[in-house]
Amino acid sequence: MIEIPSDLHKDLVPLVFLLGEWTGAGVHDFPGAEKCNFGQEVSFTHDGRDFLEYHSHTWVLDSEGNKVRPLESESGFWRIDKDRKVEVVMVRDDGVVEIWYGDLAAKKPQIDLVTDAVARTAASGPYNGGKRLYGYVKSDLMWVGEKQTPEVPLRPYMSAQLKKVVSPDDVERWAKALPDDMPDDGIAFFK
Repeated sequence: MIEIPSDLHKDLVPLVFLLGEWTGAGVHDFPGAEKCNFGQEVSFTHDGRDFLEYHSHTWVLDSEGNKVRPLESESGFWRIDKDRKVEVVMVRDDGVVEIWYGDLAAKKPQIDLVTDAVARTAASGPYNGGKRLYGYVKSDLMWVGEKQTPEVPLRPYMSAQLKKVVSPDDVERWAKALPDDMPDDGIAFFK
């Protein structure tokens, strides 16, 4: 269920599908790095200003789905203009700062991003830039990331499927919003 918070900045309404806490799993595969399955927690929040705050934490999973160790973390700020142009400023734990630009697709919740600028600390690994695709598909947030280095041309390296985390408060609020004239047995509602 997508809800538009009353205190959401009006410019962010096209990005409302991103809001919330998300969790799921994906695959990491890039030459020179460990190929693995990973778990991920993502949050998109707002405070009434004209941006979404973004945080992502990933960790390596073992063959039984248990957390082994951290993989990557990143944080940033997402904005959108009146022409549906999206801009993202992102900082990653490996010492990379990126500026991403892209578009929100027409008539569907899908965002295509490409790096416009990359800054790296001396401790970070080689990295030239990347692309990302985010989409809201059947109530899930799905994404794929591509990256390139001086040695490796642009290629996919991470992707994940995330489910929205629902709190007991959300369930209670939704239940209170149901019509008063719902059938008692619940089954008649679907007939």
